Amino acid sequence: MSAWRATRQMLQTIAGHGWRSHSSKPAQNLHIGKPGAGFSFELTDEQKEFQATARKFAVEEIIPVAAQYDRTGEYPLPLIKRAWELGLMNAHIPESCGGLGLGSFEACLITEELAYGCTGVQTAIEANSLGQMPLIIAGNEHQQKKYLGRMTEEPMMCAYCVTEPGAGSDVAGIKTKAEKKGDEYVINGQKMWITNGDKLHPSSLFYNRYFLLARTNPDAKAPASKAFTGFIVEADSPGIQIGRKEMNMGQRCSDTRGIVFEDVRVPKENVLMAEGAGFKIAMGAFDKTRPPVAAGAVGLAKRALDEATRYALERKTFGKAIVEHQAVSFLLAEMAMKVELARMAYQRAAWEVDAGRRNTYYASIAKAFAGDIANQVATDAVQIFGGNGFNTEYPVEKLMRDAKIYQIYEGTAQVQRMIIAREHVGKFKA
Repeated sequence: MSAWRATRQMLQTIAGHGWRSHSSKPAQNLHIGKPGAGFSFELTDEQKEFQATARKFAVEEIIPVAAQYDRTGEYPLPLIKRAWELGLMNAHIPESCGGLGLGSFEACLITEELAYGCTGVQTAIEANSLGQMPLIIAGNEHQQKKYLGRMTEEPMMCAYCVTEPGAGSDVAGIKTKAEKKGDEYVINGQKMWITNGDKLHPSSLFYNRYFLLARTNPDAKAPASKAFTGFIVEADSPGIQIGRKEMNMGQRCSDTRGIVFEDVRVPKENVLMAEGAGFKIAMGAFDKTRPPVAAGAVGLAKRALDEATRYALERKTFGKAIVEHQAVSFLLAEMAMKVELARMAYQRAAWEVDAGRRNTYYASIAKAFAGDIANQVATDAVQIFGGNGFNTEYPVEKLMRDAKIYQIYEGTAQVQRMIIAREHVGKFKA
């Protein structure tokens, strides 16, 4: 506790000397010096400091144990606690709730570095932001201070419960129902693939609550914009049944489970915004969290590029390092191009958030492109490693497995293209 308080005090000192202003004021967040000066790609000193802290943590504490967590599937409790102590978790929580209130741009810088170390660890950490975002954008003052404030006082987790066995990309197909009875809602249904879905781990790290999307309008023909309601559900509420931990293809230390809600009672005070506003809140949260997801994909791709480059400099064939063969050097060049462009994409999407603009178009571009190039770059890294790349003694096979989920969670690559097409064509119809 004392370590975290000291770290937070240091970070808030940074914030007080310019960090917060760069996060919340569009002109300064653009790094514009004076009218007509254009913009700069240079990070501020404060941004560099956060980036360096996250990078040091990833290199010195995450990478040395990442392979072990991948093999066992064990939840990375020590790393999550350490990230909390360093102030690398819950970056979005407002200052009014005891948080740092960082902008999306700064949070993405941190996320890229954590993902460089291990995207399983990064996803466990970043899932907190997804679970928090509905409260940040739609919670009232009481709800925010009660549920977000807790997370700045001790390491706690939360989860975003939207996906169901029969409703992933088709969010409007959700079957979980909430029926109002007096001053309460009674919730029944099943959620699936919930990151950080376990409500209690064998340690002092425990779960605060879930954001849950449920149908409150019984009319099957009701539009999604009016049919669903967002709820804050206490994780220890009676009637919540936690499923087994799923052993996935990649990101294995991230905890993913199914959750059953059986006659779970939620007070009306835990409705976010208003009955029927849930779909809008859920989609709004994705606009804010897709840039960090893209940043995570970039972190993985950068790690794959670095590993492949180091290997190409050391491995020799036909009397010279393989990096000297044009086939390999051109492959590295393609990988580098993709990493740089994907980084620019997520930074633009994050910048739009901090500028107070609707970023749906850019968020989907960043998420789709970064997810795709993470898979391409990781696959190319395995190719450069050759037979060694197919072996678990080398790091790139894990990166290849970890990369795939970036084309699936928080909106598949195909759904992103649907959104991009809709937004693009809409500009011409306006």
